[in-house]
Amino acid sequence: MRTFNYTVLKNKKWDNEIVAYIAQIHEHKAKQELFLKQKPQELEKLVEIAKVQSTEFSNEIEGIRTTNTRLKQLVSEKTTPKSRDEEEIAGYRDVLNVIHESYEYIPITPNYILQLHKMLYSHSPKAIGGKFKNIQNYISGTDVNGKTYTIFTPLSPFETPIAIENICDEFNKAIAENDVDPLILIPIFIHDFLCIHPFLDGNGRMSRLLTTLLLYRCGYLVGKYISLEAKIAKSKSLYYDALEQSQKGWDTGEDNPESFIKYLLGTIISAYRDFEERVEIVSSKMPAIEMVKKAVSTIIGKFTKSQIVELCPSLSIKSVEGALKKLTNEGKIKKCGIGKNTFYIRNDN
Repeated sequence: MRTFNYTVLKNKKWDNEIVAYIAQIHEHKAKQELFLKQKPQELEKLVEIAKVQSTEFSNEIEGIRTTNTRLKQLVSEKTTPKSRDEEEIAGYRDVLNVIHESYEYIPITPNYILQLHKMLYSHSPKAIGGKFKNIQNYISGTDVNGKTYTIFTPLSPFETPIAIENICDEFNKAIAENDVDPLILIPIFIHDFLCIHPFLDGNGRMSRLLTTLLLYRCGYLVGKYISLEAKIAKSKSLYYDALEQSQKGWDTGEDNPESFIKYLLGTIISAYRDFEERVEIVSSKMPAIEMVKKAVSTIIGKFTKSQIVELCPSLSIKSVEGALKKLTNEGKIKKCGIGKNTFYIRNDN
């Protein structure tokens, strides 16, 4: 059986890229704490957007979908699920809300992981919530001919409970000893969790929820304001490539998790950069037209009205529409397409 020992990580030499990533995130964290003190009201405007995006994209990765209108209604708890997909979306919403509101009081233990998984399926008739797998599962892929093949074989059902207990114990011990940076421990814990693949379903979503929980508990709150799940969804192929690369030799303890560590740390840095950019926009006291103009200046390539609404959460949709119309009439931007296919591009010339 695979064994786990996170304490030995304190003796490992990480390459310069990982060291640089960690240094950057520490710098962003210091700015984050300053923003939290100085601009709490402005930051709250970003929370609801991030919740919707996190719920949407983490489920989207697994092929679980609903309409944008229904998604927003579900996240705001203004409706009840009407399909199997919506039942799972509602479950994700519930777990994310609990993590947002109570992360300080959710210890990293098998019991709490099981409770979160049970909540994930609390709206579903599936009788798998809160239970470790009872049959062997596999991580599969599909080749160019549409044929399914096994990428990785996780631990057996018999080995799973003790393995989850071990990684929780190792994580908590390493955090308490404070000899290994949490930004190393978190990706390694999530990588091991995904390799164990402890549930019959929901492993990917649980891994992303646990990533958020672990980051929050270690003081990295960026996922509350910028959706990490959205960033993972938009670089899904890189995510799976990094995971597959890191899984090689895992069952014998000969794996190298650096690819997954770099991927996750790079995602966190990207989120922090967006966070600081959004804070600058939402905290400005400029007129709507100037705020929209500033938001437009940060976008490369084509953009939509919804993107501007996201960047300017303090503005109403009507204010954004009016500003975009004015900028179009002034020749600052160009409107393309019609109806739902409408998008804009900057006219920098």
